[in-house]
Amino acid sequence: MNIFLVAIGFVFLVIGGEFLVRASVALSLKLKISKMIIGLTIVSFATSAPELLVSLQAALSGFSDISLGNVIGSNIANIGLVLGLTAIISSIGIDRDFLRFNWPVMMLLSGLLYLFLFTGEQISRVEGVALLIALVIFLLVLVRKAIVGHIEIDDEVDDKLDQASYFKIFLWLIIGGAGLYYGSEWLVDGAVGIAEYFSVSERIISITLIAVGTSVPELAASVIAALKKEKAISLGNLIGSNIFNITSVLGLTAIIQPINLQSKEILTNDIFWMIGFSFILLPLVFLPPKFTFSRYKGIFIFIAYIIFILLSFRA
Repeated sequence: MNIFLVAIGFVFLVIGGEFLVRASVALSLKLKISKMIIGLTIVSFATSAPELLVSLQAALSGFSDISLGNVIGSNIANIGLVLGLTAIISSIGIDRDFLRFNWPVMMLLSGLLYLFLFTGEQISRVEGVALLIALVIFLLVLVRKAIVGHIEIDDEVDDKLDQASYFKIFLWLIIGGAGLYYGSEWLVDGAVGIAEYFSVSERIISITLIAVGTSVPELAASVIAALKKEKAISLGNLIGSNIFNITSVLGLTAIIQPINLQSKEILTNDIFWMIGFSFILLPLVFLPPKFTFSRYKGIFIFIAYIIFILLSFRA
């Protein structure tokens, strides 16, 4: 039954997230918001909604380990699983702005998350506000860079959504909201049940099973695109997703319900894996071929991810 709850929870999260993105983009187009702003902000917020609802549901239910493990595990999976497998199939070019902006911001925020947890063993409401302020600054800088042409924005906004009626947008919002609410509730309940049945901690289930599950849609889209020799993912998008996870998911969750550190292993083990996966991208960028994430680099970080998963269950 718990496995069924997790499975149906994932399905509802994917459906809910898809409808929320569609409704958000359609409404934004009707309000004449530029496609650049939609791509940088609205789509990013909407695609982070599943992680946000899971973390919020877990925090409100008293399972803070799932809130933290969901974000930390998802950030690790974005690099080790999504980037690793995609690079194995097809090499990925790396923009030089990765070094000047995206990577330093991700490392700074990862260090800030560690500092918050180390000093107070929680992410307080004040710290949640600080994370949201950091997100706003990050987005403002991104928008400015896009306006002056320093970065390229993928044209992922479907113009046809502008033709959707307000009734249809409202219906999409209802479906999206319901999918995210029930999906997150069932996923958390199922994950807790699985953890109790197998006598493992909620933390382990969240950094492995839940994190992989929330990364599956992006992984599937990237792998399919790579197999078709189309543009799969950009390293900047993945890092942007990690930044959103820390700032928006944990920030908003902490403002509504402070996130307490329940398992010391999150602070002494898991977060160092996250920082390690983030840091290792830098030397890999300079290994030949430079500024290209080639197959052997993908194999390296994918094997590292498998080791992380195995060690997590042995802990």
